[in-house]
Amino acid sequence: MASAYGGPEVLSVIDEAVPEPGPGQVRIAVRAAGVNPFDQKVYSGAFGTDPGNLPLRLGLEAAGVVTAAGDHATGPAGPVEVGDEVIAYRAPGAYAAELVVPASSVVPKPANLSWEQAGGLMLAGVTAVHALEAIGLRKGESVLIHGAAGGVGLMAVQLAVARGATVLGTASPAKHDLLRELGAVPVAYGLGLADRVRAAAPEGVQAAADLVGTDEAVDVSVEVVADRSRIATIAGIARGTQAGIKVLGGSPGADPGTDIRAAARLQLTEAAEAGRLRVLIAGSYPLSEAAAAHREIMTGHTSGKIVLVP
Repeated sequence: MASAYGGPEVLSVIDEAVPEPGPGQVRIAVRAAGVNPFDQKVYSGAFGTDPGNLPLRLGLEAAGVVTAAGDHATGPAGPVEVGDEVIAYRAPGAYAAELVVPASSVVPKPANLSWEQAGGLMLAGVTAVHALEAIGLRKGESVLIHGAAGGVGLMAVQLAVARGATVLGTASPAKHDLLRELGAVPVAYGLGLADRVRAAAPEGVQAAADLVGTDEAVDVSVEVVADRSRIATIAGIARGTQAGIKVLGGSPGADPGTDIRAAARLQLTEAAEAGRLRVLIAGSYPLSEAAAAHREIMTGHTSGKIVLVP
């Protein structure tokens, strides 16, 4: 929980009673919760600093075991019952040991995922699906994915490869072997990126997804993709708006993709259960060390997801 607006130092754990679930709700004993850049923006003040909103409960995704269910507790996959192992998204306040959420936010946890993997699947996964849908990626096309080794990027790479696309992924050279393992063609970012992309895709690039929000990502995308309606950014809000490309996410004026993201939940669990989608965990922290987890994601250099374990 954030007691003030600022940096990771404002985060702390407090004891709070958890209510019984009402009709259409379930209570979950959380086993892992995903940490996302969005969480950091909330308490940094990026979305406003109204003191009336403090303290702020953080987190949007979690995995755990249902410990109580209200009447008519039904999720996208059917009735939700005590003892079910589940993933919850959207789950406001997911940084918690226990959590009450609408049953409509709950889907079954794939048995082959660890708790950490399950806790880190959804937000990055639905964001990746939204990005690929927004750019209309089709089989046989080439797509440029910026930030391909990040949490969302790794999901987007795998999902794009599964669609039959040729994926060019930008990343630092240390992460190129991982991208090759997932079926992408790695490209080092930095000066000369557009030329390296053209060399890697001599027949052209039809679409691009910016998952890092740098000026370079937007500018190179516009340079190598002819149709700006087939370029999207989840992070370069101001620059993306200025360039006339699609801006996705929760920022004012952005496309939230609510229906796409909701529908993606069962698609993601099915793909993970079938072994077509891996959830790579970059680090796991106790809930009491949420500040340390946030300092790690703020470096911008993690490969995969950071999760908290109560």
